[in-house]
Amino acid sequence: MAPGPDDRNEAAKRARASRGRLRELLAPRSTIAPEWDPSLANFRAVPTSDALPERIDRSKNEAWLVPSYELAEALIRLGAESARIAVAREPGFEKEWIDALVSAGSSDPILPPRPQRFPWKCLVVVPTYNESENLLDMVDAVRRFCAVDVLVVDDNSPDGTGDLADRIASDNDDVHVLHREEKRGLGPAYVAGFQWGLERGYERLFEMDCDFSHAPWDLPRLAAASADADLVIGSRYVKGGATEGWTLSRRLLSRGANLYTRTFLGPKVRDWTAGFRCFGADILRKLPLNELSASGYSFQIEMAWRTLNAGGRIRELPIGFVDRNEGKSKMSRAIAMEAVRLVPRLRLRRRAVR
Repeated sequence: MAPGPDDRNEAAKRARASRGRLRELLAPRSTIAPEWDPSLANFRAVPTSDALPERIDRSKNEAWLVPSYELAEALIRLGAESARIAVAREPGFEKEWIDALVSAGSSDPILPPRPQRFPWKCLVVVPTYNESENLLDMVDAVRRFCAVDVLVVDDNSPDGTGDLADRIASDNDDVHVLHREEKRGLGPAYVAGFQWGLERGYERLFEMDCDFSHAPWDLPRLAAASADADLVIGSRYVKGGATEGWTLSRRLLSRGANLYTRTFLGPKVRDWTAGFRCFGADILRKLPLNELSASGYSFQIEMAWRTLNAGGRIRELPIGFVDRNEGKSKMSRAIAMEAVRLVPRLRLRRRAVR
C-alpha cells in the first residue's frame, strides 16, 4: 500500500526533528543521553529480500538492520525512514551495529559505529556563503556517516565562514578549503570544486548543501548507488521523496520548475533541480565544465542535461528534503528566472547538435 499524504507529512516532520537530534548527538563532549525506552528500541532484521515486509506502518518509525544498500532502498520504497536503517555491510561489525540500534532513541537517526567506506576516493563539495552557523556541525556529520573528504568552497563570506573553514581544515587532514574572492553563484562554486577534485584524483564527487537540508545519513546511499550510475540524484519527486518546511509558493515554484523542465527536456529525470548529487569522475571529465552557462540553481538542470547527452546513466533515490535549519535561503526571483530562460536554450542547442 502506498503511503498517503498524512503519512508523508508525518514522515517529513520526523525528518526535520531528526536533523536537530543529530546535532545534539554529535555535539562535542555531549552529555545528552539518547531518550529511549527499551520497549521502543526494538528493530527488525531483514537479511534477504524474502524477509521484506509487505507493508510498513510509517507511524511506528521502526528501526531496521540490513546487510546491503539494495535492501535498504527496498525498505525505503516501502515507507521506512532512511535515518532509521542500519546497513551492516562490512563483515565483523554486526555487533557494533546492533549496539547502535539498541542505544538509539525511538526516533533518533542511527549513528554508524564507524563511517561507511566505499572503494572510491570520495569528495563532498560544500559551497558556502554565510554558513558559520552550520559549517562545523555539517562537516562533523558528513564525516560521521561516510568516509569522505570535504571541500568547502567559500565565496568570501562576510560572517567569517571562510576563517572557520580554515580552522576546521587545520585540525583535520580530510577537510580542505577553496577560497574565492567574491560571490559568483552556485554553479561556478561547484565547477571550481569539481575541477579541484578531479586534479587530485577523486573518483566520486558529491554536491551537498551546508544547511542540513540534505540528510548526512543519505550520503552513503548515493555513494552505493553510484556503482552503476554516472550521476545519482537525491530526489524529492520520485516515490518516497518528500519536502518539509516550504511555503505553498515555494512548493509550487519547485514543482512548476520541474514540470516546465520535463516538458522541454524530457521525463528521464524527475527532479531536475535537486542539489544533492553524486557524480562519477569519468562523466565529469566528459562535460565541458568551463562552458556551463548557469550560475544559480539552474546549474543543476544543465549538469543533468549534459550528463544525459554525454551518454551518462542517471539514477534517482528518494530523499526527504528539509528547509534549512539555520541561516537564510539563497533562493531568489532572479535565480528562478535564470532557469526559465536556460531550459529552452538547452532544448534548442540539442536540436542544433542533431
